[in-house]
Amino acid sequence: MRKFISVVAFSTMLATVPAAAIAAESDEETFRQLELFGDVFERVRAQYDDESADKDLIEAAINGMLQSLDPHSSYLNEESFRDMQVQTRGEFGGLGIEVTMEQGLVRVVSPIDDTPAARAGLEAGDFITHLDGETVLGLTLSDAVEKMRGRVGSDIELTIRREGQEPFDVTVTRDVVRIRSVRSRTEDKVGYIRVTTFNEQTMDGVEASMESLKEELGDQMIGVVLDLRRNPGGLLDQAVKVSDAFLDRGEIVSTRGREADDTQRFNATKGDLADGLPMVVLINRGSASASEIVAGALQDHKRAVIMGTESFGKGSVQTIMPIAGHGALRLTTAAYYTPSGRSIQKTGIEPDILVEQAQITEETPTGRLREQDLRNARDNDGTVQPEDEDEDEVSETTAVQDYQLARALDLLKGIATYNVRAIN
Repeated sequence: MRKFISVVAFSTMLATVPAAAIAAESDEETFRQLELFGDVFERVRAQYDDESADKDLIEAAINGMLQSLDPHSSYLNEESFRDMQVQTRGEFGGLGIEVTMEQGLVRVVSPIDDTPAARAGLEAGDFITHLDGETVLGLTLSDAVEKMRGRVGSDIELTIRREGQEPFDVTVTRDVVRIRSVRSRTEDKVGYIRVTTFNEQTMDGVEASMESLKEELGDQMIGVVLDLRRNPGGLLDQAVKVSDAFLDRGEIVSTRGREADDTQRFNATKGDLADGLPMVVLINRGSASASEIVAGALQDHKRAVIMGTESFGKGSVQTIMPIAGHGALRLTTAAYYTPSGRSIQKTGIEPDILVEQAQITEETPTGRLREQDLRNARDNDGTVQPEDEDEDEVSETTAVQDYQLARALDLLKGIATYNVRAIN
């Protein structure tokens, strides 16, 4: 009788498991483990010191299962799912940081440009240890993110642990975060396009930027800089479209799942927004996922020179699977590969020209976050073997103050000068 009760108690959770896993219920060992799970759940409900809602316990159990797989799989309850949908549309409320959970603390992957977090000086790799004086230890990532949300105009005090410094407090004022994912300007005779994230507006923004740059520079334009530094990624289809915008032909990216039939290939169509002009793509260790797809495609096709520092190294694809009445499952379902067949999982995109964002003297390493630093990060073969690396910092300022951008402009000017001399 107990076996029947245990399984029924978790029928709701089991209904979300893929068909292949449901079929495995008939396996005796699997059934025994599910019974163990049910027994533990019943004992917690009956004997734990503080009473907890069944819903909270089950959500925590699901999240624990998913987060043990890799850093990017998670369960989104109905509220989190709605927030994620709003985020991909490019406008949401909060602080404006991309975060993950590491060692029980909230770790900043990247602050988003022109948001409260960026203005407050938060940096990629910072650990957030306390929220309004309360420790984040014991919280899930969803719990911590929920506490960082709040009424627009209200303040939250974050306690930051940054390598090489004593912990310090930062007060951040919550605001409506409107992500303008694409910005552009001219740098002498070079068109500069900055992409901060890949949301539903990104490709439209790139097209509009190129049109504006062409109107301003006309035939005087000698090249294009595509700045993907500190871009944490976003929508796969937007990464494919942006890559396609500068390629005439060939594969952009392929995704390979568990089964051979799951392989997908995305190919470029004719048409290059830059009309074949020389390109430099700027990356750093805050460039992740969709950013790496674009950089990898343009690098493999020798369409652009990749400059900066090694990227983050997130080579996995997450699929959002809505669950009726229960939010959604964010599950890692595939790995992606550049046109040459490279997986950049935990290795990142190596720049063609290494340029640290620093003064001419070398920067002291600051221990910033990369994919391989995350707990349970997958190797190319799916195993787990995290290592520590350092990170660099990008300055969203003018070319005079931005060393990496200055070197990109020098390269394009040098190519233009050489081409003129070769013609003459």
